[in-house]
Amino acid sequence: MANPTNDDDDVAFVQAMAEILRSNDLAELEVERGSKETGKLTLRLSKVARQSAAPAAAPAPPAAPDTPATPTPPETPAVEDPADLPGAVTSPMVGTAYLSPEPGAAAFVKVGDAVAEGQTLLIVEAMKTMNHIPSPRAGTVKRVLVEDSTPVEFGAPLMVIE
Repeated sequence: MANPTNDDDDVAFVQAMAEILRSNDLAELEVERGSKETGKLTLRLSKVARQSAAPAAAPAPPAAPDTPATPTPPETPAVEDPADLPGAVTSPMVGTAYLSPEPGAAAFVKVGDAVAEGQTLLIVEAMKTMNHIPSPRAGTVKRVLVEDSTPVEFGAPLMVIE
């Protein structure tokens, strides 16, 4: 029997497929690799559909000739999508987010912490592999957008670093 694929190879494969999904602007990608003898890996990646901004208010109907025009209410500001913020750190894969290295331990970072580029912010577990998510830049943690032990999708915002 041939050796099963290495976990590092699987992680590299998942990351390569995620890059193909992103670079080709695909909504979904499903790939199968391996064989019955060597072990099969089926991977399905799907982009998270982001909610669009609140629809603009409809224009007010024309005022009747004998009545004064009523002012239209101001438009409500669009709901802020954390993924659109300049300091958003997004998930590079589908998995489960863990804010600490082990249950009961202190979180890697919390709001207000200063972080260095490359510092571990959290872990995303995918296919029983713990993937440390590094800070893409030095800055301060402004928001933590996920809860511990919650599932995350590819591209989902995890934290905001400014």
